[in-house]
Amino acid sequence: MFEQDYIMRMIHDLVRMLAKLLLGKDTVMYEFPDEAEFTEGDFLYKRILQLLEAGRINEAENMLFEGMHTDDLSYFEMAMDFYTRLNQLDDAYLEEHDYSREEIEDGIQMAARAFGISDEVVSMLK
Repeated sequence: MFEQDYIMRMIHDLVRMLAKLLLGKDTVMYEFPDEAEFTEGDFLYKRILQLLEAGRINEAENMLFEGMHTDDLSYFEMAMDFYTRLNQLDDAYLEEHDYSREEIEDGIQMAARAFGISDEVVSMLK
């Protein structure tokens, strides 16, 4: 339990530091506009969250990266929100759905890399 809490805190802090670096925010929580104002990204993220709720984590993650536009920082915010939500799930749930904390860290690093943050910078933030 202590190890899980420690890893969860590390992931939380990594997301927080990346959000500060790229978004200028201390926390990440993707906020949807009114549905009448949804963008392509909003519709994508809504579908990703539906997959996540259904326990289809790997499929949701694949959709996130396939639909990501690296010229739009709202997609980075989506990715960090996605991994924050995953990090809040317990290990048993993640394992039951064929996912792990290590994959959360890997996904964060892949998203950061997609937006131009090197692996070295991510490692320094850990």
